[in-house]
Amino acid sequence: MTIAMNKYFLILSVVFVSYLKAVSSESNLEDDNETQGRYLIEGKVFPMELPFTPPNWQANTRLHVNGGEYIGFVKEDGTFIIHNMPSGSYILEVLHPEFSYEPVRVEINSKGKFRARKVNHIQTSVVVQVPYPLKLKPLGKTRYFQVREQWRITDFLFNPMILMMFLPLLLIMILPKMLSDPETKREMEQIGSLTNFEMPAVSDYVTNYLATAQSQPVKKNAKNKKRQ
Repeated sequence: MTIAMNKYFLILSVVFVSYLKAVSSESNLEDDNETQGRYLIEGKVFPMELPFTPPNWQANTRLHVNGGEYIGFVKEDGTFIIHNMPSGSYILEVLHPEFSYEPVRVEINSKGKFRARKVNHIQTSVVVQVPYPLKLKPLGKTRYFQVREQWRITDFLFNPMILMMFLPLLLIMILPKMLSDPETKREMEQIGSLTNFEMPAVSDYVTNYLATAQSQPVKKNAKNKKRQ
């Protein structure tokens, strides 16, 4: 009885183990089918070169793909890997509270080939490629506030009201000195003689024209009488 029971339990255990292996193989096949056509976006993020690097800058850095559709994190050495990315075109942005980074467009084709280029919203046809794996360096420190304008003496001097006040005074002071020079006097007299000519009055021109127009038919009539 005990021997038969042992054989029965042994057969059940073998069947159960084979069933578990079959289920695990099926799940692995399903996972392989699901992960087929999925890729990795990888690269490295660099901090800003300052006298001292901010502590834990990696913990404050986030990577957003397509505005947060996919999220990545930075390792201690600055490298990152974003998993489970299907083929397509993505915009990768690095978010940090102190540093500003330029976004990058990453394109993955159906064969798994990568191409990275700069994002240009104004001239979309211009393609400036970036080496892959990505190396993202900061553009500078993030400015949250506009720098207050400081007062300068040039702003006061080039003010239109100041120019309107001081230019006439300068002319009044400089012109007499220029006129005292004999050469400038001669030049001014020559210019005045050239420009000082009398224009004929319009009324005189009209009266002369009308007089000539009236005299012409009188002369024609006199010639016709002589012929007769």
